[in-house]
Amino acid sequence: MKFLILIHVLSAIIGVGPTYFAHVLLRKNQTLDELRSSLRVGGRLEVFPKIGGTLAVLTGLLLIWLGDYGTFMQTWLFGSLVAYILIQIIAIGFATPNQKKLESWVLDPVNQTATSLPAEQLIQWIKARNYFYGASAIGLILFIFMIVKPN
Repeated sequence: MKFLILIHVLSAIIGVGPTYFAHVLLRKNQTLDELRSSLRVGGRLEVFPKIGGTLAVLTGLLLIWLGDYGTFMQTWLFGSLVAYILIQIIAIGFATPNQKKLESWVLDPVNQTATSLPAEQLIQWIKARNYFYGASAIGLILFIFMIVKPN
């Protein structure tokens, strides 16, 4: 059981962790070259939420099934699942599409000589960053639920 808890905690950290880096990578006041570099790094980080997040959910469900954690409707348990689902909706449904549109313009070879972003890409940059801030805030709530376990 302890090994399963270890896998669950590590996969949760690895799965949610890149969400905290996303808004750092999309930070304000970067040059366009710095943004290009940040978007390339962000693209490499995308694999962690897919694998870690999936493993965290599966091990979490297995822990509930095998462990003595009480009813599923406890605030910390239900709240953790809801928080995780919200993070996924925000990250996958809102932040990532804006980031991908921005990335496609920024990394397009045609635009490599540009020194600033057009208004449309600037809006996508701001939206993606703000969505990732929201996902990070919910991630903090998720970790608080998992550590404090309020009834």
